Amino acid sequence: MSQTLELTQTLIRAPSLTPDDAGCQDVLIERLVRLGFKVERMLFGEVSNFWARRGTTGPLLAFAGHTDVVPPGPVEQWDSDPFTPEIRHGHLYGRGAADMKGSLAAMVVASERFLAKSPDHRGSIGFLITSDEEGLAVDGTRRVIETLQARSERIDWCLVGEPSSADEVADTVKNGRRGSLHGRLTFRGVQGHVAYPHLAENPIHGIGRLIADLADETWDHGNAFFPPTSFQMSNIWSGTGATNVIPGSLDLLFNFRYSTESTAHTLQARVEAMVEQHVLNEELRTQSKYPYELLWNLSGEPFLTPEGELLEAVQDSIRAIIGRGATLSTAGGTSDGRFIAPTGAQVVELGPVNRSIHKVNECVRVQDLDRLTDIYQALLRRLLIPRD
Repeated sequence: MSQTLELTQTLIRAPSLTPDDAGCQDVLIERLVRLGFKVERMLFGEVSNFWARRGTTGPLLAFAGHTDVVPPGPVEQWDSDPFTPEIRHGHLYGRGAADMKGSLAAMVVASERFLAKSPDHRGSIGFLITSDEEGLAVDGTRRVIETLQARSERIDWCLVGEPSSADEVADTVKNGRRGSLHGRLTFRGVQGHVAYPHLAENPIHGIGRLIADLADETWDHGNAFFPPTSFQMSNIWSGTGATNVIPGSLDLLFNFRYSTESTAHTLQARVEAMVEQHVLNEELRTQSKYPYELLWNLSGEPFLTPEGELLEAVQDSIRAIIGRGATLSTAGGTSDGRFIAPTGAQVVELGPVNRSIHKVNECVRVQDLDRLTDIYQALLRRLLIPRD
């Protein structure tokens, strides 16, 4: 059994449901301390984090990741217990195998092997680990980065171990992510009896045209690195549950995944203008002075790491181990890279195949764990061993 596989299994056995770390970080810290890392535990609220660093000079290459996992869902639908790692047909099964305990294990083992051969490397190696990536992501990486910035500790390069691969390990590297902007629109009407509509104001009837306009709007056309900004409505609800009551309000939840061609400010302004125009057209102010409320929550701005030292080293490392390069992508959801990139760090995401993440029977190919370890070790060599 490889060291990476063994460590991954140990981590899977800990039911670290967000934000409970369940002892995973203790396992990682013990191994990093043996390598000479200085470790700082950072507890914010219910969230466990740690920052580990070996070395005091730059450049600083940091591995970033999370020990928390999403709930397994109906346990009876799993072919084996989600927190009892099991190998079947060349795959390791268990919650967190791909997202992202396998990556964490590969990072640690790669560092162990690298330092055994090159203890006097240049610069520093860091680990930024949280238990709050799958949850609210308020007291996790965001707070650690704020702490590092407050003391002017700067990350030059950061590899996030999110499962970036599509079909084969390291076939895709994320060199950026779209921004995520959430909105909640509440339309207020006047509740009443369905038989007396002239005495009420139905917010469901009033919002129909606006929903169509928002869905049909072209927000931008994207660019060479990002697809066009997308708008999706995720929830809509209204009414009391009774069939003879006109509802008094309606709530609509929506989300933008936006490119660098737009900003949160411009998207908010456009939506607010559309809502205001809709309210005027529908004459909804007749019975309510303030017929709507629009609230916003910005999860993260888009970021992009262009061609440079980190991407070049990542691609070289993948070619050395796999025999081919990787496709660059900014697709998918958000990651904690959104908190690290604004500091000026070059950030990429490279991890296992993501087809099974958050699903029943989450798994990772056993051989991919070792390949990922080899790639991470090669990356350490390329960035921290001076070339002649």
